[in-house]
Amino acid sequence: MIKLQDWVEDVENRGLEIVRQIPGYHDEPLKGKLAGTRSIRLGKGWRAYYQIRESKRIMVWVERIDKHESGK
Repeated sequence: MIKLQDWVEDVENRGLEIVRQIPGYHDEPLKGKLAGTRSIRLGKGWRAYYQIRESKRIMVWVERIDKHESGK
């Protein structure tokens, strides 16, 4: 997915905190059983879910990409 590749490159070049502020990605923390995970929009209905893992450096771990269900 091109938008995911663009997001990864933005994170590498600008840093995660700055990229989170870009409105087009709609970066948001999740709640409930997915607490601790964040999501970004990749297109109409598609989401990528990621977590931040810290050790000697911060790593962004993309957990999955799927079609977003509205829960209706």
